[in-house]
Amino acid sequence: MRCFTALLGAACVAFVTATGALAQTPPNSDNPNDAIPDALTPPPYGEPINLETAKKVAAAAVAETQKRNWNAFCIAIVNPSGDLVYFERQDNCQYASVEVSQHKARTATRYRRPTLVFETLMGKGQYFAYLATLDGVIASRGGNPLVVNGKVIGAIGVSGGSGSQDNVISLAGVAALK
Repeated sequence: MRCFTALLGAACVAFVTATGALAQTPPNSDNPNDAIPDALTPPPYGEPINLETAKKVAAAAVAETQKRNWNAFCIAIVNPSGDLVYFERQDNCQYASVEVSQHKARTATRYRRPTLVFETLMGKGQYFAYLATLDGVIASRGGNPLVVNGKVIGAIGVSGGSGSQDNVISLAGVAALK
């Protein structure tokens, strides 16, 4: 019995020592996520976008599609919580883009950054693979926050073309607020 107790005690000491060593892993200098920024200043949320302003943003986006002779987009405008305020679907838009446009807008407003940021970071390799695990993220360009007086009032999401086409249309909507 003494041998068993001694063996059990040795196993416990080994376990405690091993787990303590794992907890003290030094930062990886290759991983940019281990760098601690000096400041954190995300734009605050403002008064939610109203229907009139949402229609103005969507109209500017639609005008850009017409200028370029593109007729295949879905345009979603959401408030800061990601709830749909206004939606427009062009006749030739694929059905999948209905939800994708809304998802892009939700991501842009909830995370207060363009969806292009997620796309770019995920392309940087293994240290950004965690982004795919964040709730509600879509890493595809075409979603942009709507900012008035430095405050996020909502976002626009566009889907239906290539990522670069979606982003051009989305940015045209953003420009309507300036």
